Amino acid sequence: MRRAFGARKSAGKDEGPNLTPMLDVVFIMLIFFIVTATFVKEVGLDVNQPDEDKPKTIDPNKKSIVVRITNRDRIIIGKRDVDRRSVRANIERLHAENPEAPVIIQAHPESTTDIMIHIMDSARQAGVYNVSLAAQ
Repeated sequence: MRRAFGARKSAGKDEGPNLTPMLDVVFIMLIFFIVTATFVKEVGLDVNQPDEDKPKTIDPNKKSIVVRITNRDRIIIGKRDVDRRSVRANIERLHAENPEAPVIIQAHPESTTDIMIHIMDSARQAGVYNVSLAAQ
């Protein structure tokens, strides 16, 4: 039989499998993993640090309500030990004397977070919304 003009006979080489589709799938999987890995958000607490290192001037007529927490979770307000149940009443009394006074909580590093949260809640229930934490 005669061959058509321009048609060539196969050289007899086996071309093997086509790897292009497999490489496409691998690259698509790589892009998928990179895109999904960038949207993983770490769980944490946002902390706003003060902009200036200089202490702000404090008005001497505006005294703060300072609540100290010792390492054994004792609560001290104005040099007196206060029971956990009477924190709100003490803050209400001091807030009535000076309505502009903020509540500052000085917690010892070994104190529990539970007692600090209780004091913050008691201050808010007493009507004081300016509550700050002081570092020791």
